[in-house]
Amino acid sequence: MSGDIRVAHAPNRLTRGLILGVVGLVFAVPILAMVEFTLRRGLEGGYDLHRWTDLFQGGLTGEYKPVLVALGNSVGLAIGTVAIILLLLVPTMLLVHIRFPQLRRVLEILCILPISIPAIVLVVGLAPVFSVVAQLVGSGVWTLAFAYGITVLPFAYRAIQSNLDGVDVRTLSEAARTLGAGWGSVLLRVLVPNLRRGILAGAFIAVAVVLGEFTIASLLNRVNLQTALVVVSKNDPYTAVILSLIALSVAFLLLLAIGRLGTVRRPRAQTARTPVSAASPTSTPTPTGARP
Repeated sequence: MSGDIRVAHAPNRLTRGLILGVVGLVFAVPILAMVEFTLRRGLEGGYDLHRWTDLFQGGLTGEYKPVLVALGNSVGLAIGTVAIILLLLVPTMLLVHIRFPQLRRVLEILCILPISIPAIVLVVGLAPVFSVVAQLVGSGVWTLAFAYGITVLPFAYRAIQSNLDGVDVRTLSEAARTLGAGWGSVLLRVLVPNLRRGILAGAFIAVAVVLGEFTIASLLNRVNLQTALVVVSKNDPYTAVILSLIALSVAFLLLLAIGRLGTVRRPRAQTARTPVSAASPTSTPTPTGARP
C-alpha cells in the first residue's frame, strides 16, 4: 500500500530576505521618523543636533530628572514582574503537569482570563486591593508589579506551556528522583534548564509589557516611564520623543541581556583526527581473498 508523502520545504533565501525586510521596515520606519522629528529646526528648515546636545549638556537634570527616576521605576517593575512569573507561575505549572494533570485545563483558563479583561476594568477591580496593600506595606511604585504580573500572565503562560508540551517533564523528574535527587534539584537542575526557551520568552514579554504600560500606572497614580513621558510631552514634544528613543534603546539592551543569559555556551567539539599513514614504498597491497 503506497501513501502520499508530503515534504515540507523551507522557504528559500529570497523569501526569507523579503520577510525579514518587511518586518525590519515595520520597526525601522517609526524609529527613523522619530529621529527625523527630533532633528528638525522648525520653520527654518533643515536639521541639526541642538535638541540632543541641549538635553545631554544639562545632564538630564532639572525638569527632566523625573524621567530618569521613572525609568528606574519601570526597570525595577520589570525585574519584579519577571520574578513573580518565575517564582509563582513556573513551579505551579510544573506541579500541575506532574502531579495534578486533571487541573491543567482549570489552570489554563485562570491564566488566560486576564487577556479578556480590559485594563480599565482590571484597575477597577484592583483599586480596593491596592488600598488594602497601601495600608499594610505602603503605596510605593513597586506594588504595581503585582498588577503587571496579572497582565502578563496569559502571554507568559502560553510561552512556557508551548515549551512544556515538547518536554517530557514527568519522565525527567521520575528519572532524577530515582537517582536520588531532591525536588529542589529536580526543579533547578533538570526541569528549568529544559524549559529555558519558554521561560526566556515569558521574560521577554514581561519586560516589553512593563516598559510600555501606561493605563494601569496612570489610573492607580503611580509613576513609571510612560506616565513621565506624557508629562514631558505636554511641555516639550521634541524632548519627549528623544527620551522615548533613549527608553527604546535601554529596553533593547535589557532584552538583549536577557537573551544572552539564555544562550548555552557549548564547548568546542574536539574532533579526533586519525593520522593517515603513508604507504611504505616497499609494502605491496594484499589482494582480496589471498593469504599474506
